[in-house]
Amino acid sequence: MTSSSLTKTTMLDRIKNRTNRFFGPWGVFFKGFIKHPVMVGSILPSSKLTVKKMLAPVDWDHTKLFVEYGPGIGTFCQPVLDRIRPDATLLVIDLNQDFIAYLRDTIRDSRFIAVHGSAADVNEIIQSFGFAYADYILSGLPFSTLPNNLGPVIAAETAKAIRPGGAFLVYQFRARARDFMAPHFAKIDKGFELWNILPCHLFWGWKE
Repeated sequence: MTSSSLTKTTMLDRIKNRTNRFFGPWGVFFKGFIKHPVMVGSILPSSKLTVKKMLAPVDWDHTKLFVEYGPGIGTFCQPVLDRIRPDATLLVIDLNQDFIAYLRDTIRDSRFIAVHGSAADVNEIIQSFGFAYADYILSGLPFSTLPNNLGPVIAAETAKAIRPGGAFLVYQFRARARDFMAPHFAKIDKGFELWNILPCHLFWGWKE
């Protein structure tokens, strides 16, 4: 590499770092949405009310492994870490390398694991970290717009990954998300959060 190209690379890195610092997590989230709109599903993170309502039914005392699909910039991550036991684990899975890199850089907690991968491989991923099952799996992935028929595959793999008595927690802008859950979860509780951009449907599919 020549000195001129090295200088150019260094300058571009500085500009990128300054831009990231200026825009903060919102900039990272917006960048992720622009790059992968069908995977992110929203241009804005979930509201605090959505987070609180979505996590309310979780039995934290009996949660050893909590998994999240598509964590983005970590809107749910810290609230989950604030609730799980000292010996529990939060494992997040995202196909967006920018989100994973951001989370690894910003969340300093020994209970936190960020994996660059697909939710369709959830069983292989949790087993690679020594877990047989997840207690709860949370997802904000836009099931109805996922490519390559991934929606039904992820729903089926999720049902296999959750222990009896655990649940699949889903928040979506479209009520159709329930259709992907119904073949695998006999009991599905539902809710709705108006104070979110956009208002979203909430579902809790219980593994019996």
